[in-house]
Amino acid sequence: MPKIPRIGLVVGKFWPPHRGHQLLLETAAAQVAELLVLVYANPDSPAHPAAERAQWLRELYRGDELADGPRIGPTPLRIFALSAETDGVPPDAVDDDTQREFVRQWLARQGLHVDVVFSSEDYGPGFAVHLGVPHVAVDNARARVPISGTRVRADAAGAAAYLHPLVAAQLGVVPPAPVPRIVFLGAESSGKSTLCAALAEACGTVWVPEYGRTLHEQKNGNLEYEDLLYIARRHAELEDEAAAQARGVLFCDTNAATTALYSYYYFHRCDPTLRAMAAVCGQRYAHTFVCAPTVPFEQDGWRGPEALRSFQHGMILMQLDYFNIPYTLVEGTVQERVAQVRAALK
Repeated sequence: MPKIPRIGLVVGKFWPPHRGHQLLLETAAAQVAELLVLVYANPDSPAHPAAERAQWLRELYRGDELADGPRIGPTPLRIFALSAETDGVPPDAVDDDTQREFVRQWLARQGLHVDVVFSSEDYGPGFAVHLGVPHVAVDNARARVPISGTRVRADAAGAAAYLHPLVAAQLGVVPPAPVPRIVFLGAESSGKSTLCAALAEACGTVWVPEYGRTLHEQKNGNLEYEDLLYIARRHAELEDEAAAQARGVLFCDTNAATTALYSYYYFHRCDPTLRAMAAVCGQRYAHTFVCAPTVPFEQDGWRGPEALRSFQHGMILMQLDYFNIPYTLVEGTVQERVAQVRAALK
């Protein structure tokens, strides 16, 4: 049986990270025991420098437990952001040998050894030879994922289909959806989940539960600050997965904007990446409904006190007004709310 290379290397601008980059990283991670990722450019992006882009990658591949660090499947990722100021990154325009030698010396200074290089660019084979390791090409022709960083920088909206929702939000765009997404917001115990399930059954489609509730229960209520961004990212991914199975419409319980509210509520701060995801909710959903907190309150052991419902309801309405997101308030029984939603969607 051939020996699995211990450490792989991927080098790139990731400006910004797109689905082609994710294909490269995921293909590489499947073939090594550990993957090193170097993120840099010179000149760098003034709006989203390498350190920020590297953090996006870490967020894309972090799991439920922060201590695990980013990983793809069982393969851990070590993601480094380099800069001209601190690492001596050469200008992008210099010759290939200078670029290759910079990486070789940087790795040596860090005491890092690599066994194989992965790339989706023509420079890959020569780069690997300079490092004295094999090279693996991944979709150089862009046949599987026809996108490039240059194209995304030129037209982020036009290239949004090739961006993860987290990354797209940082650029102020939203990937297109195969079916309209309808989101339901509301205070705790305001009937969102019940209504989503009833609508999905009535319309013969699927719905997406609130992932924040799922993780909250998994961690026995001990959420950390960094979990809030993770919740928004996973919820967006679950929406995209469900959209592929939906028929005509997808119903969603909660969005990133509400997750941002909970970040402020629990931790008095909100990650800028999460704020960006909250800011594009008006574009992400075709219609927003707010469930009035008029159904009987059910304390299931995970919710706050009933007295908070009115405050939470008001904060959600304030946030929608702040983002200029139109919404429809639904009240009454489940059957009455289903009828109100179906009438509004028609």
